[in-house]
Formats: sequence, C-alpha cells, structure tokens
Amino acid sequence: MSSTDLDTAGEGARSAWLALGGLHLLNGTRPLSDCEPIVLVPLDAPLEQTVPSNTIVLRWDEVGTVELRARTAEGSREHSAKAQGTELFPGMLPGRAVLDAMSAVTDGRRTGGPLVPLFYLSTEGAETHIYSQIRFLAEDACFIRITPEPVTAHDVEKLGWLPEAVRRHAEQFLFLNNHQRYYRKCFAGKELEYKYTLTPPVDTWTLTVELYRSMLDGSLPGYVMEYRDEFQAWDYLNHLFEVTGPAAAERGYASFIPTTDGKHLLKRKWYAEDAFERRESHTYGLDLADDGGFERYISEELKVEAVRLPSFRRVRYDINFESVRTGHVYGIFFDHCSLVEAREVTLNQCELEYLRSRTAVEPDEATVLEEMAEIVAWLQAFLRDHGLNDKRGFYSKRTFLKDAVSARPELARVVN
Repeated sequence: MSSTDLDTAGEGARSAWLALGGLHLLNGTRPLSDCEPIVLVPLDAPLEQTVPSNTIVLRWDEVGTVELRARTAEGSREHSAKAQGTELFPGMLPGRAVLDAMSAVTDGRRTGGPLVPLFYLSTEGAETHIYSQIRFLAEDACFIRITPEPVTAHDVEKLGWLPEAVRRHAEQFLFLNNHQRYYRKCFAGKELEYKYTLTPPVDTWTLTVELYRSMLDGSLPGYVMEYRDEFQAWDYLNHLFEVTGPAAAERGYASFIPTTDGKHLLKRKWYAEDAFERRESHTYGLDLADDGGFERYISEELKVEAVRLPSFRRVRYDINFESVRTGHVYGIFFDHCSLVEAREVTLNQCELEYLRSRTAVEPDEATVLEEMAEIVAWLQAFLRDHGLNDKRGFYSKRTFLKDAVSARPELARVVN
C-alpha cells in the first residue's frame, strides 16, 4: 500500500485500535498463550496523518470515552465496559476499568505480568498495519510501525493478527525495547545540513522558542516534536584545527571539544569546500590536555597536517522533530559562536540538519531530501517573518575562523 493522505482513503474506510495486555508480550519474559487476556480499544478516528504512518503518539487526555473489549486470545471469554482515556493508565498503572475488564475474562486470576499498551492497529478492510509501543509515560504513549506491508486481519477483534505482532516485535527486541536505541542513520558517516548566517544582534533563545511554539501549533503539518527529546540547550568550547593534508582527501577539520568528564570529544569532518553534504566522525573519551596534546594527537594518531585556528565558544539551542510519515528526525539549531580571545568576533547562524531515523522498517533515504526541501520552505518563511536572512548556504565554522584570522592576523594561534 502506498503512502497517501488519510483523507483520500474514504470516510469510514479506516479504523484504529489500541491493544492492551501483558508486558511479557513485548519483553519476551513469557510466551503468548491461548488464555491470554487482551483488551481492544476501538478509537473514534485514526491517528495517522498519512497512510501508512511511521510514528504514532497517543495522548490519554485526547482519547475521550472509549469501550474496552476484553477477550482471551482463543476467544472463549469476552467482556465489554466503558472508560475515559485518562482512566486507562493513571500514573502508568492500569486503571480500575482495565483491571476489571481483564478480571472478567480470567475469573480474577492473575495473568502473570503488568498490563501496558501493546500495539496500535490501523485497519482498512482486511489489511492491517501494526505499530509497537516503544515509550509509555503517564501522559501518552509512542508507537512505531513494524509492518513494512500490511498483514491480513479480516476481523481485528478475533486477534488473529496477535501472534504475528508478537513475533515481529520479538525479532527486533534489541531495537524496540531499549531506551533511545530505536534509531537508524541514513547516509551513514555523513552530515546533511543547510546554514543561514544571521546578522547580529540575534536573540537565539527567543527565536528558538518561537519556532518551537509554531511547530507545536501545527504550522508544519506532518511533523511532530521528537518524542521526549524536543528542546535542547548546549554551551561548549571548540579547539579547531584546519586539516590541510598531506592528501587532498584529508582536507577538512579536527575539533577537540571538552566534555563534562574532563576528557575531549574529537569531531572530524572531511570537505574541501563548504557544502551541504560532508563526511564526519565522532571519537569520544580522549584524555588530552591543551598543552600540545591536541597537536601530538593530530600528527601521531591522525597522521595529518593541520593549522590551528582560534578557539571559540558555541552557545546553541535546538529543536528536534520527526516526520510521522517516515520517522526521519531533523534538528533546527540557533547558535552564537564567539572567539575565546576576542569575544566581539561572533558568528550567528540557524542550521537545519538531518539527524537520524526512528523506524523499525527499512528507512527511505530519498525521502530525507524531499522532506528537507519541504522544511526549508517553512523555515525560510519563518526567518523572513522575523526580518532575518532566508538565503540558505553552507558557511562553515572553519571558514568563519579563517575569515576572522584573515581580517585580524593577530588572532592566529601559535602552535604548541
């Protein structure tokens, strides 16, 4: 089934369900049994914006009044009751209505494990897409699609799809069941990024907050804030060396960034000219000091030639958001860079970058470029509305530092 706007599927053609049951069906601590109690919750309307979507975020306070349809996996016992969405999992524990529904089909017997949201189901005719729960909190739950193609389920309530859902989840338990490990990276080892250089003074905090609020208000349809990691603040130093050789393929930079454990992160990028796509790598945990240690590492470990540029401090505010259609995650960053030894020399930029993909199915690299073009149009309109430069480019920190030294030669660093 191709990805289409939900509205084109035909009114009433698609139904959506939430399946509740034992956590063991996700973490594999006990197998699925015939007497397994499951509560199906038919939802008033599908939550997808496109069909199929990749990411579903369900808020309990938006569910409203629902019917709880409890039954055992083999269908010998059934029970129905009503509840409010906010009553399903108050404080992340099953509410009284859920517990009573389960008890009604098990004669009050314990089912062997805690009850949680298991799956979100999207059905049209006999075709059903299954979404596994990957995060669950008091306010909401997040699900991602685990079916590349829909499975056949002529009657969702008969639970014929359940063994297949459990099997598919088990196949990817390492990916689905570990905190913040449900990411993949398209264009491995590369950075894709547009930059907008802004004329100071720039209030990067207020701009970030206003952009964040605009996205929360739905001004960029088809995208939601990255689940529980949507707004970040950063403030760190960079000790940057321009890599000049020995081979042309080595050109770019190596930047040593102090980390909170007293060590350094090495960010390495390879590029001859500022560009949209650049090769990059990150090496953590380097135990170095700025007493010639950076220079020794560059010559002895990296075995390259480099010129030290002025160190700078980078203050950055990020919003991260993802496409509900593809699961690709993007970041928009507003940053302020100032030279350590000349704080009046600054660079203010807004950056749009592809970050990662939260998807259990094979990610589609081509859609990254399509979506970035869509986001660019929205971002540039925001920048124009705020009287800021809306011409995208690739002006890098390396070029900024070289330009600063060219304008003020006294800023050139003496290599230890």
